[in-house]
Amino acid sequence: MPIRVVIADDEDLIRTGLRIIVDAEPDLEVVGEAADGAAVVPVVRTARPDVVLMDVRMPAVDGIQATRLLLALSQPPKVIVVTTFNNDDYIYDALRAGASGFLLKRSRPDDLVHAIRIVAAGESLLFPAAIRALAANRQSRYAATRAVPGLGKLTAREADVLRLMACGRSNIEIAAELVIGAETVKTHVGNVLAKLGARDRTQAVITAYESGFVSPG
Repeated sequence: MPIRVVIADDEDLIRTGLRIIVDAEPDLEVVGEAADGAAVVPVVRTARPDVVLMDVRMPAVDGIQATRLLLALSQPPKVIVVTTFNNDDYIYDALRAGASGFLLKRSRPDDLVHAIRIVAAGESLLFPAAIRALAANRQSRYAATRAVPGLGKLTAREADVLRLMACGRSNIEIAAELVIGAETVKTHVGNVLAKLGARDRTQAVITAYESGFVSPG
């Protein structure tokens, strides 16, 4: 079964370009489009995509709020924010809202399709190492309000796994670094998410940074 994709962007040209890129891949399929943040929710309910490509600045409801609405659904899709603006606040707010990652619209087509596959698989963190700098700028802002009891429940190995997740390592890379099996890593990742109450890897890493458990430096 191909990975099902919905595109949400208020510019017709951008939606058309993204559709062409996605539909050119044999394992990807565009199953719906929305021209604003308000329209994307009913489209997702009907099309049931695996991944939504979400613009940030859209009329009616912006991409950040639309992401929150989508992730409140009973069967939420993964969200990748695709934005023109290399703006720290927009990117970070989108990730805090629950997006699994982001790409700039000037990214190469290969980067886009690779991102969709990674996010659909839930396998690895999808944003550049620069997110650590974004987290550093906000850590003091959020640390006082981000006491996470679950952090204290992590085993030493789970803590190691979370630190490597924060560095953007995939399960396979974590397994190699810790000299354990990939299935064992998958189990540890699942335990980390459960203990932190995190929706996915991205949310777990944001929690780790904002709480001060992992230093962005």
